[in-house]
Formats: sequence, C-alpha cells, structure tokens
Amino acid sequence: MGPMTVNPGAAEFPHRQIAAQLRARIHRGDWAPGERLPSIPMLATQFGVAKQTVQRTIDQLRIEGLLITRPGSGTFVRGTKRRMNRLSRGRYGAERGYHAELAARYRQHLMLVAQLPAPADVAEAFGVDPGTPLLVRRHLVSTGESPVEVGASWFKPNDVRGTSIERPDVFGRPLYQEVEDELGRRYTSAKDQVSARLPSREEAELLQIRPDTPVLVLLHVAYDEDHRPIEVAQAAWPGPMTSLTEEYRIPAPRPGLPDDEPGLTLG
Repeated sequence: MGPMTVNPGAAEFPHRQIAAQLRARIHRGDWAPGERLPSIPMLATQFGVAKQTVQRTIDQLRIEGLLITRPGSGTFVRGTKRRMNRLSRGRYGAERGYHAELAARYRQHLMLVAQLPAPADVAEAFGVDPGTPLLVRRHLVSTGESPVEVGASWFKPNDVRGTSIERPDVFGRPLYQEVEDELGRRYTSAKDQVSARLPSREEAELLQIRPDTPVLVLLHVAYDEDHRPIEVAQAAWPGPMTSLTEEYRIPAPRPGLPDDEPGLTLG
C-alpha cells in the first residue's frame, strides 16, 4: 500500500480526506470485492489520526455502500454496483425463463412462506383492506458474500390454496413460471413503482447496511389477461450500490406537432 496522508491545513475534514483516498483505491481495484481492509488502528497509524476519525471514515463508506463490516471479522469491500436493467421487465426477459443464466451470479435463499397481514401498499394493489392475511414468500438474494436484495412475493390465499406456492418449496425455475402452471393464469402485464426510503430494522440487518443507508424499493404488480392481480412483489436494494437502467427508443418527430412540447413533471 502506497503512502496515505492527511493535509491538516486543508478545508476538508480529515475523515473526508481519508474517505476520498480509500474510495479511490477501491474504485481503482487496489482492494478486490470481498477483501478485508487494514484494521482501524492500523489505518489510524498510517494516516496519523485518531481511531475515531478512521471510524467516521468507515461509517461514511458504509453509508455509500462501498464497505461492509462483519462483527469479529473486520471491514470488507462490499463489491461492485449492481445494475437492475430495465426494472422488472428484465425479470421476464426477451425469452421467458431467462433466469437460468443468473444462477451462477446470484443465490436466492427462501426465508419464509406464511400468511401475514398485508402492508398497505400490497393491500391496495390487491384491492383488500390493510392487514388482510395474505400468503407471502420472502427471500434474500446474495452475490458472493454480500446480500444485495430483500424481496417478498404476495398472493391471495384462495388463489394459491392447495398448490406448491403455499409450501416452503424451492423451485428450479422462476417463481412466475411455477405460478402460471399451478394457477393456470398467465402473466400478461405488470406495473412497477420505485421509491427511496430508509430501511426497516430487518432490512438493514439482512442487507448488512447501516440504518441510515437509503434503500431503493420496488413494488411490482403482475396481472393476468383479465387485469386481475396475480402477484404483488416487493424488493429492497442498498441504494448507493444499485442503479436502475432503462433503455428505450425515441420516436421520430411527427409532422404538425409543435417542437416546444412541455417537459415532464415529476410528482
């Protein structure tokens, strides 16, 4: 490791100077994903600062999603940014069943299959009262040693009663394919809503992030040919380490339309 210094005469706080240097080394690849950083006392000695200053640096880089701390083991580089291409359209892919290629990169662990009170957004999507018991399948997705997604798929109990969906079975194919075969209903359209918020205590623990690290949250509603909700899925990802990419074609100008169309309003 090359020399690392702090300029006491700079306007930037020391912990931010240190964060900039560590961030640059991570982006440059000096530390690979999963590699452990030097200990806080060692970094404090190298930079000539107090251990509390280095701890503030580590906390900042944890909020950014670059580092992950494992009690008793140390601080590690979390890994590269995860790209969520085309939101949930990528879930179904150009060819249905594309998930097979993802198995080598991501591991999905089924945590729970049970009837639980529906949260407000899920209840609204199904058209039922908040707190109505619904069947939920909760999972955790990891890549390497790092958790990258906490997710849940909700169903109406009457829709899935007596099927494999209400059992704690792990399927060797995407969930929607199992649902289609078991329920005899085909997924034909979907609606996505993405928002940002602070994580719940459970989400922070499962994703191994600080409670003040924002998460991106997806609410995905899948409909059948009669536009009845089949599944309402939720997913939460560490915000600083997740990018949502949308690619689309821009139509050519149409004759007779004004060129100064009003811009989009985000609400």
